Amino acid sequence: MTGPYSRRQRAELWRPGLELVAISFIVLFQELAFIRWIPSQVRVVAYFPNLVLISAFLGLGLGSLRGRSRSLLWLWPVSLVAVVGSVVVMGGVVFTAKNVSEFLWLLYYDLPAEAPVVEGIRIPLVTVFALSAVSFVPLGQAIGQRLDVFRRGSSSLWGYSLDLAGSLLGVVGFTIASYLGTFPVVWFAVFLVPGAFLLSASRSGRLIWLAGSGAVITSVFLFERAHDYSPYYGIAAHGWGGDHVVSVTTNGSLHQEARDIRLDGPRLHADDEVIRKGYHLPYSVLGRPPVNALVMGAGTGNDVAALLQHGAERVDAVEIDPVIAELGRRRHPNRPYASNRVALYVTDARTFMRRAEERYDLVVFGTLDSMTRTSALSSVRLDNFVYTLDSITRARELVAPGGGLIMYFRAAEPYIEQRLIRMLEVTFGRPPLVVTGEFKGFNTILMAGEAFTSDEKLADLGLEAPPPPAARAAVELPTDDWPYLYLESRQVGSFYRSLMALFMAFAVVGVLFASTELRAGLKRRRLEVDHEMFLFGFGFLLLETHFVTAMGLVWGGTWLTNVVVFSAILATILLGTVLMELRPLSRPLAAAGLIASLLIGYVIEPQALLFPSDALKLSASVLYVGTPVFFASACFALAFATRPASDVAFGWNVLGAVAGGLLEFLSMSYGIRAMLLLAALAYLITFLQRSRATANQADSPLLADGHPLVSATAGGDRAGDPWRRAHHASSSFDSGSGWTLRRRGS
Repeated sequence: MTGPYSRRQRAELWRPGLELVAISFIVLFQELAFIRWIPSQVRVVAYFPNLVLISAFLGLGLGSLRGRSRSLLWLWPVSLVAVVGSVVVMGGVVFTAKNVSEFLWLLYYDLPAEAPVVEGIRIPLVTVFALSAVSFVPLGQAIGQRLDVFRRGSSSLWGYSLDLAGSLLGVVGFTIASYLGTFPVVWFAVFLVPGAFLLSASRSGRLIWLAGSGAVITSVFLFERAHDYSPYYGIAAHGWGGDHVVSVTTNGSLHQEARDIRLDGPRLHADDEVIRKGYHLPYSVLGRPPVNALVMGAGTGNDVAALLQHGAERVDAVEIDPVIAELGRRRHPNRPYASNRVALYVTDARTFMRRAEERYDLVVFGTLDSMTRTSALSSVRLDNFVYTLDSITRARELVAPGGGLIMYFRAAEPYIEQRLIRMLEVTFGRPPLVVTGEFKGFNTILMAGEAFTSDEKLADLGLEAPPPPAARAAVELPTDDWPYLYLESRQVGSFYRSLMALFMAFAVVGVLFASTELRAGLKRRRLEVDHEMFLFGFGFLLLETHFVTAMGLVWGGTWLTNVVVFSAILATILLGTVLMELRPLSRPLAAAGLIASLLIGYVIEPQALLFPSDALKLSASVLYVGTPVFFASACFALAFATRPASDVAFGWNVLGAVAGGLLEFLSMSYGIRAMLLLAALAYLITFLQRSRATANQADSPLLADGHPLVSATAGGDRAGDPWRRAHHASSSFDSGSGWTLRRRGS
């Protein structure tokens, strides 16, 4: 730390600095642990991990607003017990989904037939949201208190930098834990250990921590259902290759079965022959052995086994989940991945297709229907970018002359099937052949391309040519900007609107409860909200969401891409904050740079970054993401440094992120790139407000000491100079010349 501080002052900040890093580490680790563990118990939450993230923001914001109240750290282990206990209880209930505006796979394979059934999914979502938010309140208060210590003893920006450093360590730590294949009991133990350091000040605190931690870790261990944890799911497999069927569940839902699909294989049940027929039917239409084939969503290997049985000379198999791929390698009855004719690639389908250089006799889309989102920052499912017009167009480019495309899918609603048919029709110039039936893992087989146009072969198999286009309803096709295959229409449905309203109301009530100033202002009919900090949080959450999604398209939608992008964003914010403390940019330059970079980011589609050279692609990605993130962090740092109450400012900032996270659902109506415009609008409003406030200061009367009267709504810049360094603003507050600042932030 630099500036006019004595050695004693700097020495006194070491402990709160270490505590700030530790608490921020706990926050990120706990947040990621919740996002991974809760869906494995309450499967509907897998479709809404962003609600867990938003609840964390809400809890942190409410805690920061209570930064000057009595410590609530004792509540932290108690609230964790409540979260874990409620999740365990709800994990034994069958929650059904109706009128959700989006189809959800809720297959309760691991629950007994007598398990209680509850109609609707709002109860688990609201319960998880509320209890999760409460668990972050004590941590938010602890962060706010230590940020205020740095404001008084050093500078707000140094404190905020340590908060970012702890968050970055939390992301890196959880990434290592995930890579090592650890279980949730380890995740909870990791972030509970630093809690002993925080709660060791009193005997009662230690006792509460020991009791709470013991209950949490024991419950998580005893109620574990998964056999393995991949980066995407809690996974369990039942049966071995010798049993001819291996059932794979993800988060407790039946995901796929690794089957002995040999035509001459043993029949275990009456429906075995029907299931086998589904896998082999397209090759009967094809009428010849395929030379080479690409399988996307290869899973445990059923599609690969079918290709091998029909004489494929070489098969490239692509599967995004490393644990599922390994299960197929070890436990599939036909051992397809052991064949020297098969090459297995653990990556996402879009990345492989983009990099593929050869053309294939057959391109096969396995049952690529996921049960989770790409990340907790997005409403996009893991498989959504596979089923877009852009993706199918690329797949068409990989089909060799005379070849074809096969798509296996479980179309639960007619509009989903119509979208798939229409996308294949647009890309191949002819409607695909469609076969429907109950094949357990799928109910629809679509075949497109020159290999599947022989009417004679269709007649021999008792099949009919596809109907003309006029016989099908018009549906909007998913694109990379609107990749929502499972949404019935381009709109935010009533279910999502009700969630947004409910959680926003929850946040408003929480803010009024947490802030005595707001309650007093409400009585006076004059609410004092830090609009600037709120809008900075709102805009940045939308900005971050867009860039994580965009980089998934550029570099692949795998978990590792998400981790790298998220870590890079945190690191950029940290760098920008430190630089603003050491050598700040002017506010007009930072604001202009941010708005310009956001507009450029909106105009340039992510696909434009797909350069042949990885070095060029990396450079373009760094500029595309890093530039607006850097300027956003600079603008935030300029405003945050002048806040007289950094804990309150931090609280309003994360509450703005709550609003931004909820409004991210608007991408279901307006598309993903539109969120960048919404972020730019939020930032623009803050800059216009700041400009007007600065102009008002220039016309304000003088105080007795000759300084201009500082407007409370202008953020408290000393002497009307918004470019002052953070320690100058702090010293002016402490010396008494910031009386209006104290009123503003107290």
